[in-house]
Amino acid sequence: MNLLNLPSTTRVDKIIPKNAFDTFTTSQQKKKFVDLVERIRWSNKLSSETINLSGTDIREIQIFLLELRNDEGFEELLEIINRAVPYPIIFCVVLDDKVMFSACQKHPHPTNADVAIVDWVYKSEWLGTENHSFELHLRRNLDFVYFDFCRQLSGKSEKITGLAELTIYEQKIKKLSSSISKLESEVAKCKQFNKRVELNIELQKKKAEYKELDKEYN
Repeated sequence: MNLLNLPSTTRVDKIIPKNAFDTFTTSQQKKKFVDLVERIRWSNKLSSETINLSGTDIREIQIFLLELRNDEGFEELLEIINRAVPYPIIFCVVLDDKVMFSACQKHPHPTNADVAIVDWVYKSEWLGTENHSFELHLRRNLDFVYFDFCRQLSGKSEKITGLAELTIYEQKIKKLSSSISKLESEVAKCKQFNKRVELNIELQKKKAEYKELDKEYN
C-alpha cells in the first residue's frame, strides 16, 4: 500500500513485531497494541541512499503503516513508537478504507539517549485512502521534506518556513486558546464588578494577541 506514492527505491516493507516496544510500555499499553493493531509495517525509508537527499537536522525519515482493528485510543500508541524510535516518523494509519496521517517534532531526552521527547504532534483528519491530497515533496533536503509534510498536516500557510517555527506557533496558539477559555469561564462566574472588569481587560488582551498571531501566519 503506497499511500504517499513514494519511489520504489524507498521501499522497505518489513513487519515490525508489536512487542518490539514492550520496554516502553505498561501492561495496559501492551494490551492496547494487541487489541487495536493488526500489524505495523515499516514501509519506506527516505535517506540519501534512497532518494539522494540529505539533511542537516534530519538524516532519515521513516514511513510506518499501521493497520488498525479499531481506533479507540490508538494515538497513545503512536506516541510510544515516536518516543522509542530516534528518527522522524510519518505514520499512515489505516482503518478499513480510511487513512489518517501523523508526524511530530521531537528531541532527544537529556539523560536517556534511548528515549525521545515529543514536542508537538501534527495529524490529519480521517480521509479516504483513494482521495486524500497529502504528498511528500521530495526536493531540496530531508529537513524541508519533513517540515513541508508537517505544515500540510497543520494547514498553515507557507509564511512559516521551518519546523521549529511551526511548532512554536502551534504551542503559542494552544497556550493562548487555553488562557482565553479560562478567562471566559472566570468572567462568567465572577460576581464582583471591579474584578470582572479586570478579567475582561485581560481577556480582550489575550484575544488581541491570538488574532495578531493568527494573522501573522495565515
